[in-house]
Amino acid sequence: MLCGPDVAQPPDCAFTELTQRYSEPHRAYHTLQHLEECFAWFESARPLIRAPGEVALALFYHDAIYDTRAKDNEERSVGLAAAVLEEYCGADRELVASATSLILATRHDVIPASGDPQVLVDVDLSILGASADRFDEYERQIRFEYSWVSEADFRKGRAAVLETFLAREKIYNTETFRARLEETARNNLKRSLATLGAQT
Repeated sequence: MLCGPDVAQPPDCAFTELTQRYSEPHRAYHTLQHLEECFAWFESARPLIRAPGEVALALFYHDAIYDTRAKDNEERSVGLAAAVLEEYCGADRELVASATSLILATRHDVIPASGDPQVLVDVDLSILGASADRFDEYERQIRFEYSWVSEADFRKGRAAVLETFLAREKIYNTETFRARLEETARNNLKRSLATLGAQT
């Protein structure tokens, strides 16, 4: 159930719009596959989540708007989610603010302090701890989404992103995700950085 028992569910047209957005031709990773993988982890992490409805909605909308040339994808996705909550679901301001703040946590520019944002971010970053084959596919998918960037610039920018995660004391916020994915994620990141360096 999205958001909670006191809030109306979004209509089918809202889900149709999301499906269309996640199926846009310029996407390769930020697709329905990503949502499916996130929700698989969401289900396993449900006991850790205080407000599963809000986290689920945030997962649905966190990449609803995705343009690799833009810097405000999460903010625009927040606007879309807020409009759906207000227009179709009758959500109050407090719920809209809570749900949309979760989406902003997926910018990964600040490590969340506690609670549901920590779980949501761990779910979103679960791909880093995927099997080597799936992680390598993910890296190819990201390259496709940035196909407009030159090879040299992409390698430099991608390495910077991966190094940021590798430099963290802990990639994952919760013990549940650390126990299952931390070591694999670090191995994947190191391997990818080595590949990026070897291509220079």
